[in-house]
Amino acid sequence: MSEFLLFDPLFRVPFFTGLLLAAALSLIGALLRMRDEWLAALGLSQIAAVGAIAANVLHLPVLIGAFAAAGAVMVLRAALPRIGNSHYGLMILLGWSGTLLLGSYIDHGHVVGEHLLRGQLYFTHTGHLLGAAVLLAFTLGFLPWLSPRLLTARFFPDYHKANQLPVMPYRMVFALLVIGAVVTGTVSIGAFPAFAMLFVPPWVGFVLVNGWTRSLIASTAVGCAAYIAAFVAAIMLDLPFGPVLTAVLILCGTLRFVTALRRRNFQVSGDQSKANYLPIKEYRAAEKRAP
Repeated sequence: MSEFLLFDPLFRVPFFTGLLLAAALSLIGALLRMRDEWLAALGLSQIAAVGAIAANVLHLPVLIGAFAAAGAVMVLRAALPRIGNSHYGLMILLGWSGTLLLGSYIDHGHVVGEHLLRGQLYFTHTGHLLGAAVLLAFTLGFLPWLSPRLLTARFFPDYHKANQLPVMPYRMVFALLVIGAVVTGTVSIGAFPAFAMLFVPPWVGFVLVNGWTRSLIASTAVGCAAYIAAFVAAIMLDLPFGPVLTAVLILCGTLRFVTALRRRNFQVSGDQSKANYLPIKEYRAAEKRAP
């Protein structure tokens, strides 16, 4: 089995492209969940699909269209005083309808739209692999600098304002990482599979362990394990990869409920305590920095 997965050129590049994406998307998904912005991932992935198919209509590179559409939405999001799930819901609807409508203007548009929504990992090439590698490298490189700033902003929202500290640098870096993750994931594994990888591993990982650092590790482990299992199953059973990956991630979600039964006093919800996210020493350090 390892032979056709790793040494056959037909599967080598897709396998490693998806594996790198699984690690990067799981980490960025953890940041989105910590900020209660996980639904934005689905909205942005749908918008990226619209941009990709619009670029196809205009005979432009698909990546340019996807990045332009996702970037425009992030700029609009930053300009709005407040944005919530209702706005993300509109993004999802706009993305779905726009993908299908624009697809009607090109030959085999419905096929292109299906590939963007469902995924086309088997058709990825070295460009996708390079993009996934760059995304993971930037994520790991910026994570030690970005993570404490996002945590402080999440749990002490007035800290930066009270201390007159700039917020645009870390917000910009985080926005660029999210855009890169969503666009790369959408054009490589599809909009819905990319959202599943951003959503499910942190959803499970935050329950398996205590502490922020360990939650990042657990989320990445869940995402990579689910990806490998889905890749092998999809090839062995001759099934489309995107739906198989989503189904495997849903099965991984049962770990959350099993763990919850064993640890009744540990809850991960929208109003969970800070101590569930942070190791004790990190929480105390953040508390001391707070005004």
